[in-house]
Amino acid sequence: MPWTEKTVEAKRTEFVAEVLQEEKSMSQLCREHGITRKTGYKWVKRAKSGEGLVDKKRGIKNHPNKTAKAVEETILEARREHPAWGARKLKRYLENQGNVGMPAQSTICEILKRNSMVSPEGSESHTPYRRFEREKANELWQMDFKGDFGLLNGQRCYPLTVLDDHSRYSLCLEAKENQQAAGVFNSIGRVFGEYGLPGSVLCDNGSPWGDCKAGSITQFDVWMMQLGVLPIHIRPLRPQTQGKEERFHRTLKEEVLRGEVFADIPSAQRRFESWRHEYNHERPHEALGFETPSKRYAPSRRRMPAVLGEPEYGAGKNLRKVNYKGYVSIQSHRYYLTEALIGKLLEVRTLSDAEIGLYYGRFRISVIRLDERIFSSRRICRDGAEATTADTQATQHT
Repeated sequence: MPWTEKTVEAKRTEFVAEVLQEEKSMSQLCREHGITRKTGYKWVKRAKSGEGLVDKKRGIKNHPNKTAKAVEETILEARREHPAWGARKLKRYLENQGNVGMPAQSTICEILKRNSMVSPEGSESHTPYRRFEREKANELWQMDFKGDFGLLNGQRCYPLTVLDDHSRYSLCLEAKENQQAAGVFNSIGRVFGEYGLPGSVLCDNGSPWGDCKAGSITQFDVWMMQLGVLPIHIRPLRPQTQGKEERFHRTLKEEVLRGEVFADIPSAQRRFESWRHEYNHERPHEALGFETPSKRYAPSRRRMPAVLGEPEYGAGKNLRKVNYKGYVSIQSHRYYLTEALIGKLLEVRTLSDAEIGLYYGRFRISVIRLDERIFSSRRICRDGAEATTADTQATQHT
């Protein structure tokens, strides 16, 4: 069967991008696109060699509304530039760009339908819904990796994303070669240097953020506590806790990754930077009342320190040192904490007749029941009552 509906260039580009993402088999993709496996392999081979897929952004020839009035052509042109945007978003975007006399949202929707630029499936997938959010910028940042995808040079790209919970401002969208801790920490450090420090960060339990198997404190957690930032990890098997990150990833896939292929990491990064600026400063966000994220975001006043230091404890505090295997001794019994705290001093505080708390600076890192010699809590929280309200809400309602 021939390629259908879309232009040949766009259809081939979308097909190659889906093949490189490796989410479906070649046979399944060929069936969905109505081509033979031989044809599919031919276009993947040509794409990897840099041939034949350079005209994907070419406009539709002989468009039936080519001679329509200027306002309609302006709407159609905006839709071509932003094919994932719906009528509401296009209306606000064009008005923000200084276009006056824009028709109602319903009229714009009809124009898009009349020109085959929207489908019923696409309309249903963009139904807005409300999420819990922090009251101010920089109270909570969400960070995660978008699913990796293939590049024409044979490498994989792992998009690292950081999002401000209140404003949805994209603080980082970086094309990484892998998910190793050293590279991730360098990137996060650059974000801290540019935008300042948040109050809390929300991440999952996988590497490099957490420790899925042991459930213990990681080097990332220690780094955050040294900076005065509370690390929060989502509950196991609850990815919806990072709902804003998940939605951002879906938007990234719809507006950038679907239908586009990249030669290498630098080319992907150039596209990411261009789109991130558009997302933050031009693209109206439905959850923000169609304002742009930049309207609600301002950098944090807490600046990244030049040198990290260990917590200072006052005189007379009951301190314990974590030994070379990650254990701490309390009343002649050893408790395993984490190797990330080896050699560091912890403060021991009495919480009740039966429980004590272990503190690393301003953060309580665990609670021990002395009568049973077990941990009753391994969750990191701030020293004080504030840890039981806003920070707990992040893991329940975000």
